[in-house]
Amino acid sequence: MPDLNAAQLKGMVEQNYFGNVDNKFIESVMDCFHPDATLTIQTANLTHTGASEIRRMFTDFFPAFQKIWHGDFSPVVDVEKQKVAIQFVATRDTFDGQHQRAENCNFFKFKDGKIESIVIYMSDENPLV
Repeated sequence: MPDLNAAQLKGMVEQNYFGNVDNKFIESVMDCFHPDATLTIQTANLTHTGASEIRRMFTDFFPAFQKIWHGDFSPVVDVEKQKVAIQFVATRDTFDGQHQRAENCNFFKFKDGKIESIVIYMSDENPLV
């Protein structure tokens, strides 16, 4: 697959990845990832390697919250290197009425039009175990 252009990279991150995470669409989220992808929560010193580990992480994460939202995106796109750095707000509402808010920064790297790696820096406690 050819490299993605700037609009495609931005769309992969904001709509395809975060949009599907917010809607808890596990299959659509997993379609974003390269089979050998890694997802690292740098601030928790934790890495999920490969599609099965990443799927298990989201399978645990989605039902733990009533509502998940990511927005107020500020992306920086590097088409030549197929990378996106994005700062954003993440909110999570628990089933007991708590509202959690974080300001995070993620670094995405793409290969063959899919996410090869994500490195996540969170301003709050890691819910992606």
